[in-house]
Amino acid sequence: MGTADVIPGVSGGTMALILGIYQRLLTAIRSFDLFFLKMLKTGQWRRAFYHIDIALLVPLAIGISAALLFFTRVISLPSLMESDPEAIFGFFFGLIVASIVVLVRGLRHFDRPDYACLFIGIVSGCLLVNMVPVSTPNTVWFIMVSGALAICALVLPGISGSFILLILKKYAYILDAIAQFDFSIIVPFAIGAALGLIGFTRILTWLLRHFYQRTLAIIVGVLIGSLWMIWPFQERTYEVIHGKMQVVASDPVWPPELGFTACVAFTLMGLGALLVAVIHRIGRRKQT
Repeated sequence: MGTADVIPGVSGGTMALILGIYQRLLTAIRSFDLFFLKMLKTGQWRRAFYHIDIALLVPLAIGISAALLFFTRVISLPSLMESDPEAIFGFFFGLIVASIVVLVRGLRHFDRPDYACLFIGIVSGCLLVNMVPVSTPNTVWFIMVSGALAICALVLPGISGSFILLILKKYAYILDAIAQFDFSIIVPFAIGAALGLIGFTRILTWLLRHFYQRTLAIIVGVLIGSLWMIWPFQERTYEVIHGKMQVVASDPVWPPELGFTACVAFTLMGLGALLVAVIHRIGRRKQT
């Protein structure tokens, strides 16, 4: 998940879905509630940590932090994406395509409403990844909305939180605030993110509990729609944001020739798909 968060256009939620921990993660986040606070207040630490599934959150946080540090400090994925974007996106394209296949195979007895939900997801995913940045206000209420939308995108598979901030033209604004410790911006953003995370995870958990197949069909549709941006061969439009080049528009193309770069991209695409198949098989064995 930490590696995915470094890649613009790829969300940590997508990786959680691929790795089979998505619903457990939603439940863990949702467990930060009044009961948890009550357990802490009364000194029932063991029960409180069991309630929030600390056995999942601590290793997950360590893994995400380690990946973020490794792929920004040791092996710079952002730099590799500038020099070899086809290889990086090829690997993630293979991961996501294979995960879509696995998820679709798990959906049974598809009826018309399920196909309608899938179509809605595909259209939504395509529209989101093709949105252009718009001018937005810098008021407190909109900073809170930006935080809520960005964090919801991180939880929702197929959409990147950083990409949402780019669309809202708040990416550089928030990064500048963090760099300058401007708490008049950081605090509203954090409050919005916390409220968005608490509310969205509850909504998503409820939908998966009561309308599992149709909710998953929409999620799969969003993943399919996001492939538009993840396809390794793109004509990308860049803007300098916060001193760095950021993708603001992208149109997929077929490689002009099957040279070395294309072969590497397709090879990594196959390796990404193979990795998902192996992970899925291991997961099924453990469940059995």
